[in-house]
Amino acid sequence: MIADVLAETTTRMARAVEAAKEDFSTVRTGRANPQLFQKVLVDYYGTPTPLAQLASLANQEARTLIITPYDKSALKAIEQAIRDMPNLGANPTNDGNLVRVTMPELTAERRKEYVKLVKSKAEDAKVHVRGIRRKSKDELDALKSDLGEDEIARGEKELDVITRQHVDLIDDALKRKEAELLEV
Repeated sequence: MIADVLAETTTRMARAVEAAKEDFSTVRTGRANPQLFQKVLVDYYGTPTPLAQLASLANQEARTLIITPYDKSALKAIEQAIRDMPNLGANPTNDGNLVRVTMPELTAERRKEYVKLVKSKAEDAKVHVRGIRRKSKDELDALKSDLGEDEIARGEKELDVITRQHVDLIDDALKRKEAELLEV
């Protein structure tokens, strides 16, 4: 029973770590990356639709991204959604067939803003992991009547180890992303 709770906890925490890493990838570094546009929602016939479902994204150069819509009528909506995206600073251009997005050069001040943003995302991920730990601890506490207190205490110690491992994984991902952002 304790092993089941811990296995489920490990799986949920691993998903939280992966979600944090995906979230980090949406914060831009010095080059254009299609991952930056994963969370862009385009108003497509009145429905917020992810950009990846409406167009193909490809790198043309280090700082230029080409967005080719599957439906040419969505060009203006795609262009507007990118222009309205916060923390990007990109200015898309539309040539009638595709949208070309040139990313501006990152300044030192902008890099520091991105580091703060990534740290905030990391803290949110850690809070999520701790929330998973809290729910798992409640599940273990509910098993106290069926199992002995010593077994529950051992399970809680294992739970703390699992939590620490996943928080450390988030910290490692944060350090890598921070180094990537500050690299000139």
